[in-house]
Amino acid sequence: MKTLRTLSPMTITAVKIYRYPVKGLTAEALSRVPLSAGRGLPNDRRFALTLGTTPASGPTIPWMPKTAFLSLLRHEKLAKLTVCFEDDTGILSVEREGKPVAKGNVTTPVGRAMIEEFFAAYMGDDAHGRPKLVECEPGAMLSDVADPLLSIINLASIKDLERVSGTEIDPLRFRANVYLQGLEPWAEFDWIGKDITLGKSGDGATLTVTKRIDRCAATGVNPGTGKRDLNLVKDLKRGFGHIDMGIYAAVTMAGDIAAGDSLSVP
Repeated sequence: MKTLRTLSPMTITAVKIYRYPVKGLTAEALSRVPLSAGRGLPNDRRFALTLGTTPASGPTIPWMPKTAFLSLLRHEKLAKLTVCFEDDTGILSVEREGKPVAKGNVTTPVGRAMIEEFFAAYMGDDAHGRPKLVECEPGAMLSDVADPLLSIINLASIKDLERVSGTEIDPLRFRANVYLQGLEPWAEFDWIGKDITLGKSGDGATLTVTKRIDRCAATGVNPGTGKRDLNLVKDLKRGFGHIDMGIYAAVTMAGDIAAGDSLSVP
């Protein structure tokens, strides 16, 4: 007599963790990071470059909408740059095609001015004046939403979108903090209002999923080439009847998370 085996559920794994120190510029992969309640990833969207027409009286500003800044929504050439931020020194380095083009300690006026000078020349008239490098208020983020949240993407949902769009999609187009595998496509949308835990037992963090992430034209920019070559908003609407990809979550209990950690939904 044959016995039936019970299949264990797939493990949900955070395969990649990223931060974006400067809004609209490249991602930095993290192997391990501490999360604090009510905060986003440390130094994620800490800085941004304003348009020349954006009123900013000082280097530290409250939250503003993305239309106040240089961003991939309208400035795809930003994707051709690579940036690196050193937490300990405050130094931001900018490269173009692998060559250093700007560097400065962005916690100082002189360092910020060096970065601003480069972007003023690089962006030209697209910046509508001289860009200003600004920093968010302590505890805040210059993200697309006013609250300090983590953005989470299900890689299986991207795969399903590839089926509709008929092309391979670089997950970094969606500029998320945490990328998950081990889920069915779109299963993450069922977590709205629920608590999830990420990290090793006893050391991990608890997050409350707050809402789905609606997408804009920034996802059309290829993060490798800096070219606007897809219309993923249109593909989402055509294939699924919405323009959402990913979820936002608020940290409610502090803990450490690392690439490779498992995620559970109680």
